[in-house]
Amino acid sequence: MARLIEELRKLPGIGAKSAQRLAFHILRSTDSDAEGLAAAIRDVKQSLRLCSICNNITDVDPCVYCSSPTRNQRLVCVVEEPTNIATIEKTRSWNGVFHVLHGTLSPLHGVEPEHLRTGTLVGRARGGELDEVILAMSPTVEGEATANWLADLLRSTGVRITRIATGVPAGSDIEYADEVTMSRALEGRREI
Repeated sequence: MARLIEELRKLPGIGAKSAQRLAFHILRSTDSDAEGLAAAIRDVKQSLRLCSICNNITDVDPCVYCSSPTRNQRLVCVVEEPTNIATIEKTRSWNGVFHVLHGTLSPLHGVEPEHLRTGTLVGRARGGELDEVILAMSPTVEGEATANWLADLLRSTGVRITRIATGVPAGSDIEYADEVTMSRALEGRREI
C-alpha cells in the first residue's frame, strides 16, 4: 500500500492525502476495475509516442496534423503542452499545424532551454520550410520568458514571428481586469 501511495504521489496535483484516498479506492475496487486501470496505463505507455515533427502525443507518426494535406504546413502555432492544441482547435479557425514545447522556461523549477523540445522547429525554420511561427504561450512570467527566448532563437531564420494577443477576455467586465491585463489589451488593440 505504501508503494502504491508513493507512486500516486508522483502524479501532478496529487498530494499525500489524495494519493492515500486514491490508493484506498483502488484497494476497495473490484479486481476487474483495478486490472482495467492497470491495463489502460500500460496501453497508453505502449501505444502513444511523440510526433517526430511537432512533438504532439500521437499513436501514428507523423501525427494527424503534420500529415494532413489540407493543413497549411508552413504556418506553425507553438504551444506549451499537447492539451493546448484542443483549445486552439475548438475555435475551428486554425488551419495551420502545431509545435509542442512540453513546458516553459522556469529556472526556479529547473526547466532550462535544453529541456524544451525546439529542435525540429528550429530546423524547419532554418530550412526555409516555414512562413510564420505563432507563439501561443500563456501570458505568465514563464510563458512570456519562453516566448521571448524562442523569438530570439528564431529571429535569424527570417521566419515571421508573431505572438497571440492577450488582454481582457470576452464576456468579462473591464472593472475586474488588473493593470497588466488592461495594458496588454490596450497594446493589442485593432481597428474595427
